[in-house]
Amino acid sequence: MRTYKILSFMLLLPSILAGCAGYRPGYEQPQVNITSFALAPETTGLAPRFNIGLQIVNPNRSDLSFEGMSYTLEIEGNRILSGATNDLPQVPGYGMADFTIQASPNLVGSARLLTDLFSRQRSSLGYTFKARLDTGGLVPFINLEEEGKFDLSGAGQR
Repeated sequence: MRTYKILSFMLLLPSILAGCAGYRPGYEQPQVNITSFALAPETTGLAPRFNIGLQIVNPNRSDLSFEGMSYTLEIEGNRILSGATNDLPQVPGYGMADFTIQASPNLVGSARLLTDLFSRQRSSLGYTFKARLDTGGLVPFINLEEEGKFDLSGAGQR
């Protein structure tokens, strides 16, 4: 009976620790902003690479350090770009950090988007940028999402 209690406690302990680690009073989810998007100048070969400028805003008092990040950019629900990096800056508490990541195109998602664009006239395109940041801690991942629209009508342009 004693062995059963010890085994039960050992199996339950990781769940308790994970629950405590996830409880951070006053913790707010960091924000991600896309600040730039351009074809990478060092692109060679058949598949182009894109540079995406990002800004992470940390609304918490403690610094955020990251082990790595994976990310995707979807347009109208089609995965267009994706990538991963382990070269990320530390984001200070109540601060922000700017950096650039590279992404590669998904040819199947791009083909689907082009087919959709040719079949229907649109005045805007919805995009979703999703990032999964690895903190390397007890709560290993922070999932971030930024959504918006690209205006195709030219109404906001001068």
